[in-house]
Amino acid sequence: MKHVHLLGATGSIGVQTLDIIRSNPDYFRLGSLSFGKNVASAAEAANEFCPPVIGAGSLEAARELKHLLTYSPDIIPGDEGLQACARAGNRGDVLVNAVMGRVGLEPTLTAMRSGKTIAIANKETLVTAGHLVKQLQLETGVDILPVDSEHSAIYQCLHGKKQDVNSLILTASGGSFRDKSREQLQGVTVDEALNHPNWSMGAKITIDSATMMNKGLEVIEAHWLFDMPYEKIDVLLHSESIVHSMVEYVDGSVMAHLGTPDMRVPIQYALTCPDRMPIKGSRPLKLWEAGTLHFKELDLKRYKAFELALEAGKAGGSMPTVLNAANESAVDMFLKGNITFLEIDELVDRALEQHERIAEPDLEQIIDIDRETRIRTAAQASG
Repeated sequence: MKHVHLLGATGSIGVQTLDIIRSNPDYFRLGSLSFGKNVASAAEAANEFCPPVIGAGSLEAARELKHLLTYSPDIIPGDEGLQACARAGNRGDVLVNAVMGRVGLEPTLTAMRSGKTIAIANKETLVTAGHLVKQLQLETGVDILPVDSEHSAIYQCLHGKKQDVNSLILTASGGSFRDKSREQLQGVTVDEALNHPNWSMGAKITIDSATMMNKGLEVIEAHWLFDMPYEKIDVLLHSESIVHSMVEYVDGSVMAHLGTPDMRVPIQYALTCPDRMPIKGSRPLKLWEAGTLHFKELDLKRYKAFELALEAGKAGGSMPTVLNAANESAVDMFLKGNITFLEIDELVDRALEQHERIAEPDLEQIIDIDRETRIRTAAQASG
């Protein structure tokens, strides 16, 4: 029996994680869960799985949830709720970090210190503080397993032989606007940006996919997950989302991970690794039905956000923290209708230009830089 602690239980990854736990009651038990604002969904999950610890996004959400539960768990609001879930349970449990944004950093560090395996779907943790996470991993010896489909694919193709790798090749669907030129992006709407052709995801990550910032964040994440220099990480546009990623070895061989777009596959593998189990309702890949697979190089001029992410990642230090904070702020403003789609890139670019890089920021500095960047980005948009 493996105890799972789930941050972000009502989001897309969280819901699919619960589906895996539900389908395998002899293997998994939910030790804790956190949620943000979706009280109804949290109550449904809590009453089904009865975790003893629940983190709520706010005091109001905690109070609402309490009246909907059929049992009496500890309900802790705010950031302390995330920390409580990260501390819950025992050494050797698994923390699935499926929250969105920089807020996932501190509970990840807490769970690592408590000896938990980390199943990471929160890429912002590694983007904003990859050096701190890797140092703590060396100190604690805990495993960090990728949940993103691309990084899970690389992990499965590597077989631990990093010294023989020539390059890691992440694939990208191209997002909602993959068939539009940059000039055609003038005036696109929020609804258009949220219409992803292949995946069903949350609003923020869908916008990041449309700008290609998401793929830039994934490159930074891959750098830390696999200890790979940026010069050995490539990205290819692949519209079908069937080849999830590839590893090219020094002898010219390429190992590719293929499958239908189903996030339950990488989520479950992170929970069962190195073992595999059937997934109820999963659709097996039939290549003859797919017919033809398409690949093409990424145009940096077309995808400005990806270029900014790559530059920030290579610069290192505090630059990725600024990148992520400015992007989160800008995407939120776009979703609220306060800025245009193309202004997302402009605000991120401006934030990076105005920041004075710190080589090795500590956690307190990262939190301060994150907060200051968000305030400045919002002020520049409104000004």
